[in-house]
Order: sequence, then structure tokens, then C-alpha cells
Amino acid sequence: MLWLKAFHVIFMVTWFAGLFYLPRLFVYHASASDGQTRATFKVMERKLLVMCHIGAALTILFGTLMLVLWPAFLQLGWMHAKLLLVAGLIGYHVWCARLVGQFARDENQRSHLWFRWFNEVPVLFLIAIVLLAILKPF
Repeated sequence: MLWLKAFHVIFMVTWFAGLFYLPRLFVYHASASDGQTRATFKVMERKLLVMCHIGAALTILFGTLMLVLWPAFLQLGWMHAKLLLVAGLIGYHVWCARLVGQFARDENQRSHLWFRWFNEVPVLFLIAIVLLAILKPF
């Protein structure tokens, strides 16, 4: 169980690192004015999104393995709340992937200021998920 939990946390950190940095790249990309800079951001965003996909997939894999081996966790209220937040985080991840596509096609219509606020969303998910996993309040 501890090995699964360790790898779950390791890949969760990887996933969140990507979700923290990718929207920050969007802030800079939305502010970029020259073609070469925008092209560089497109490459960076695409490569970082791959890292996010890997981190997410392995986080979900190790989390699922823990639930399969210890299904009693699924009867706990804090786990229900955590899984709901993880579903929201997956939605945020998908949204980021769509934004990478919009930037790649030069279709972004949002300002750097909007992306500054969008960049704060994963912090809220991280705080809530970690507090639930550690405190197990329900």
C-alpha cells in the first residue's frame, strides 16, 4: 500500500507541476507579440502538456490500484469528496489541452489577465485535495 501511495503522490506532484506552469505559459503567450516568441511558446506548451498527460495518467492509475486493492476507501465521505475534486481537476486538465490547441492554431481570444486568474485554479484543487487526504474530515 505504501509503495502505491508513494507513486500516487510522486505522479500527482508531476501532474500539478504541469498544471501550475502550463497556464503561466498561457499568460506569457497571450502577451507575446512577435511570431518567433509565439512559436516558441507553442512548442513549450505542447511538450508540457505531454508531461501533464503522463502525470495525470499515472496518478489516476496508482490511485485506482489503491481503490481496487482497498475498496473500503470508497465508503468514506472524504474519499467521495476527493474523487469529485479529482474529476474537476481532470476537467481543468482537458480545458488546458483545448487551450493549447487554440494557441497552436492562433485562435486564442483571451487576455493575459484572464489567464492570470485561470492560473490560480489548480492551487484551489491542490489545497482541497491535500486537506481531504490528510485530515479525512468526513
